[in-house]
This record gives sequence, structure tokens and C-alpha cells, in this order.
Amino acid sequence: MRVMSRTKAREIALHLIFEMGFRQFEQERLDERLDEEIMASISGDIALYAGRLSAEQIQYIRAVVAGVAAHLDELDQAIAENAKGWKLSRLSRMTTAVLRLAIYEMRHVEDVPVGVAINEAVELAKMYDTAEASAFINGVLGAVARTGIPQTTADRKADTTEPADA
Repeated sequence: MRVMSRTKAREIALHLIFEMGFRQFEQERLDERLDEEIMASISGDIALYAGRLSAEQIQYIRAVVAGVAAHLDELDQAIAENAKGWKLSRLSRMTTAVLRLAIYEMRHVEDVPVGVAINEAVELAKMYDTAEASAFINGVLGAVARTGIPQTTADRKADTTEPADA
């Protein structure tokens, strides 16, 4: 999958993960949201949804959103352990969604290097949250990268980069 197409897929996945903060995950709703006609109807309001998604993009979105839903407790625990001085309930829904997505990618998506997951999360936070949130997200994800990645995943992603300066 090309980088730009993965970036677009990641951004759409973030929207769907954010939506999960308001209602329980349902596979049928995910499939409905990714329907080509629904995407076209939204595209007038949100340029991100314009154009047709590739099969790879749809597959990535489905896998990541379903994966976040399946690992929600694990992801939230990682956030709680690494967001020093902050309770999960005090974080904005967008900050929580960005962190869930990034930590899921860091731990469970084999072809996303840890540094890429962190940098993409920081960029998403800059677009959808505050400057303070992007710096906070960078710090939390840096801590997760140093302490919270299972050994097998860390071995697989040995080429990590330092978190972005935000």
C-alpha cells in the first residue's frame, strides 16, 4: 500500500475509532460506513471521503478499527500507565482515539514501524486536536515505545525512530 493511501486510510480509521467513543463497535456499522455510496454522500462535506478507496485501504481500515475494538482494554491500560498524572476520563475523546489507534499500530500492525505510528499520530493530533494534545500524545507514545511493546513486536520493528518533536 502506498504511503499516501495508508495515511488516508489511517485518518478514516481515526474517524471511526473516534465514533466508537460514543457508541459500541459494531461490524455491520463499520461495513455500512465504508460503503462506496455512503462515502460519496459524505465527500461533499469532508474532502477526505472523496474518491474511491482501494481494496487495500478498506482492508486496513476494517482491520485497524476492529483491532482497536478487540483490544480496547489493553490499549486503555497502556494509555493509563503511560499518561503520567492523567486519568483516561480526563482526556478528550480525540486524544484517546489517536492514542488507541497509534498504540494498536505499534503493537499489532506488523508493517507499521513504531516511529511511523508515533509520527502519524502526532500529525493527526495536529489536524484534529490542539497543539498541547499533539505534544502530550508524542510523550505518551514515546513512553509506550520505550516500555510497553511486547518483545516479539519490538524485535520485529527494530528500525524505530525517535518520536517527532511536537
